[in-house]
Amino acid sequence: MELVVRKTDLLRELQLFQGIVERKNTIPILANVLIEAGGDEVKMLATDLEVGLRSKCPASVAKGGSLTLPAKKLYEIVKALPDTDVRIEQDRNGVKVAADRFDSRMQTLPKEDFPTLPEATGTASATLPRDVLRQMVSKTQFAITGEDTRYFLNGALFILRPDSMGLVSTDGHRLALISVPRDKGKAKSRPEEEVRVILPRKTLLELGRLLADGDGDIQYERGDNHLFFDIGGRLLISRMIDGQFPAFERVIPKSNDKRVEFDRDRLTAAVKRVALLSNERSRAVKFQMDKGKVEIASSSPEFGEAKETVMVDYSAAPVTICFNAQYILDFLSVVETDSVGLEFKDEMSQAVLKPVGAEGYDYTYVIMPMRV
Repeated sequence: MELVVRKTDLLRELQLFQGIVERKNTIPILANVLIEAGGDEVKMLATDLEVGLRSKCPASVAKGGSLTLPAKKLYEIVKALPDTDVRIEQDRNGVKVAADRFDSRMQTLPKEDFPTLPEATGTASATLPRDVLRQMVSKTQFAITGEDTRYFLNGALFILRPDSMGLVSTDGHRLALISVPRDKGKAKSRPEEEVRVILPRKTLLELGRLLADGDGDIQYERGDNHLFFDIGGRLLISRMIDGQFPAFERVIPKSNDKRVEFDRDRLTAAVKRVALLSNERSRAVKFQMDKGKVEIASSSPEFGEAKETVMVDYSAAPVTICFNAQYILDFLSVVETDSVGLEFKDEMSQAVLKPVGAEGYDYTYVIMPMRV
């Protein structure tokens, strides 16, 4: 194999593989990227057996072929090179990566050891708007659990209906749900019935990265065990989590009869300040709702105590609810509206946070109160 490729083109693609390649090296080949050269392009593929990414970039190919190289080291070398053409050439002694006056030889692993990934059929199950999907991912991925024991919560539930699509995540202490209407103009690519699949946490993370740049709609396809997202010519391949997602509809309270509206920036600043003296393990802050004001307070044996008063329009009975400060801040950091609403019933029941005046989507964040 022998090819020449622009550094900027190659670096852009290699950067996208860094979150996917397996660095633990239980299977050494998973730390490598498969490089296939032919025609006027070079194709690349990386996977950790759960998530895979195919991408390509233009290249001048003198001799076609395929090989594997360590994804992290190749990225570091290309990143350190001057802004010029990169030459990749394979011979009996290994793989030469060179540019300008720099020369290197890298070890390769047999391309035959690289896992075979399923292919997309190219017939999209649905067309998803890029900006909408990016917003859905950012507003739910932080609420996915990090516990391996509850593997069915290690992902988000993607719901595709004829007239809407939704994404739901929960870690058992909070739940994030976003629902967006689907464009009537794309009816021909719609499924006839509701489809539910669980996307792994890592898939959501990589999807968020891929959606950050570029424009154009996403082509989504569901296979037997895998999901395919075609994002501007890059193909993200993901296993589906085989499990039963909790009946999240039951968690959303219907009888919260009290409500407070906050200025988002004002609330964010107050919670951040008060949380500095909260218990480091529980991160607990108290919301003391009273006539015309909410006092946000924290205390810990090691550090002391703090409180801040936020003036609000509230005239119902006084209620004190304790929340994890980080859970509140996670929600506030992804909401774009100037105001947010807190709906609650009492100190023991689930509370709901919602953006006020959000257009084009319905976003609900359910948070369990803490017992302190």
